[in-house]
Amino acid sequence: MGENVDLHVFEISTIVAATDNFSLLSKLGEGGFGSVYKGRLQNGQEVAVKRLSQSSGQGMQEFKNEVTLIGKLQHRNLVRLLGYCFHTEEKMLVYEYLPNKGLDCFIFDQEKGSLLDWKTRFQIIRGIVRGLLYLHQDSRLRIIHRDLKASNILLDADLNPKISDFGMAKIFGGDQEEATTLRVVGTYGYMSPEYAMEGLFSVKSDVYSFGILVLEIISGRKNTSYYMESSVNLIGHVWDLWKQESALKIVDRALGDSFDADEILRCIHVGILCLQEQASDRPTMTDVAFMLSNRDTKLPSPNQPAFIFRNSTTASPSAGVGSVDSETISILHAR
Repeated sequence: MGENVDLHVFEISTIVAATDNFSLLSKLGEGGFGSVYKGRLQNGQEVAVKRLSQSSGQGMQEFKNEVTLIGKLQHRNLVRLLGYCFHTEEKMLVYEYLPNKGLDCFIFDQEKGSLLDWKTRFQIIRGIVRGLLYLHQDSRLRIIHRDLKASNILLDADLNPKISDFGMAKIFGGDQEEATTLRVVGTYGYMSPEYAMEGLFSVKSDVYSFGILVLEIISGRKNTSYYMESSVNLIGHVWDLWKQESALKIVDRALGDSFDADEILRCIHVGILCLQEQASDRPTMTDVAFMLSNRDTKLPSPNQPAFIFRNSTTASPSAGVGSVDSETISILHAR
């Protein structure tokens, strides 16, 4: 840990005092790897403390991974790590506190959804693009996030997005383009087909997850909860409407009529391009940034997108982090 000289090592007593001994009132939420608490340090600074569950599956290696990784990353669209704490078997990460919590708290909530007009949602999409662009190519490392989803996009006081939770991120060195893992971790509904089925991941895995996020931000609906007679999820529904040239029907009602139709259609188009079954057919985040910034540029026609469907009835398809049993999932093609 010596290379992270800028990170503060917190005493357990400081963390206990800041979070009122991890009281329920301080708890902000729970994720696949443990609970997050709001804390206030003696100097008045508000922080978010991620207390890793001992049974979470995130061992010391993942913990060191997150600390080492985030300690090196500085970007306005990434959550800032302030320090960490070891105490016997306890492992904790201390982050900057973001008052608006996760993007999911807004877009999937009918009341809060109306607080995000289209201009704000578009700014959030572009902020996520900038954060991913930094991870994929602008930082000194090439980093694959591997768990990009609405709840891992936190919003600051001005509703600027910050990518969080790097416990499963992977660093690529030199000219490395892709890698394979036997331990597939992530969240159903956001996983690319090649990652869920073969354990193959690359920057294009994150691009796929970003495509899901774009459609969720526009529609205000979770990909995994969009069960309709004609579609098994949001991707299938969007593709059906895209073919009928009626894609604007997916726009979140909370937006009313206050949106730029051409801009939204362009975002949907880019989102579908990010969801192509073949990773090689998906754009890079550099391409995405260019396509969203240059409205006059003609976009390529998308092929039929593919998505992962979990056949198991014993767990929710939106279940959080966990290893994937390849016998319970399959690739479906939007009709």
